[in-house]
Amino acid sequence: MSGRASTRQPVVKLRRGPDGTSANRRPDTIAGEEPLEIRVNGEQFVVTMRTPGNDFELAAGFLLGEGVVAGRDDIAQIGYGPGVDEHGRATYNIVDVQLAAGIAPPAAEEARRVYTSSSCGVCGTSSIELVHKNSRFSPAEPAPDGAGADRITLERLLALPEELRQQQRLFASTGGVHAAGIFPLADAAAPLVVREDVGRHNAVDKAIGRALLNNQIPLRHTVLQVSGRASFELVQKAAMVGIPMLAAVSAPSSLAIDLAKESGMTLAGFSRTDSVVLYTGAERVQW
Repeated sequence: MSGRASTRQPVVKLRRGPDGTSANRRPDTIAGEEPLEIRVNGEQFVVTMRTPGNDFELAAGFLLGEGVVAGRDDIAQIGYGPGVDEHGRATYNIVDVQLAAGIAPPAAEEARRVYTSSSCGVCGTSSIELVHKNSRFSPAEPAPDGAGADRITLERLLALPEELRQQQRLFASTGGVHAAGIFPLADAAAPLVVREDVGRHNAVDKAIGRALLNNQIPLRHTVLQVSGRASFELVQKAAMVGIPMLAAVSAPSSLAIDLAKESGMTLAGFSRTDSVVLYTGAERVQW
């Protein structure tokens, strides 16, 4: 599977210089993108475009974000379903999640009836009401001493984009994937997990799915650092697992800010090594 995360393709690189245009023909490393059908108890739930790899994590994280499951015990088994290419080789493009006894499968109207692209995690939702999920784990849960939610130092927050970048091996070779990392709020702590994918929402699903399979839900005392912008769907996915802070290297959308406020989450954008913009929950940051 890891070999399909990227491919080698012939390219022509053109460069305009003082002596004219030069053409350099060479192989280049390209990020992989293939469809993945996620089934629940054998029934199709969604087809999404993703970078192959960590598919079980992607399926688990997606179902967690959709509110189908809430923890590791809600899943009985995850496995690849049938499917072969024109040469009769397994494609590994179908994942079937078998729910534990007593866990209700998603209603038919919640299934995505169209492809979900690698750039859209809510495309195809059959009803707008289903976009806004209710989290079982509130990011605003107060600390045991009643002093408020967990806090993070400004130095720690500013260091996260570079810490994430150091873990982006696929991006280093292709330049074509997003990344999501779940980090403890404590200074100098190693990331719990970092995942990459052509879709930013897939990268988050893979990271959250790994935490679910490790039985680490809810994700209190953590920050979700992403390499792109902060969209509504990413805030929603973080809220669904109790993450109190989301930081992005680019800007948030207005709906993302609204949902972060409603959820009691700290939302940071334009995260750089020397500056950051706090849109909600500034009280969690120590400066």
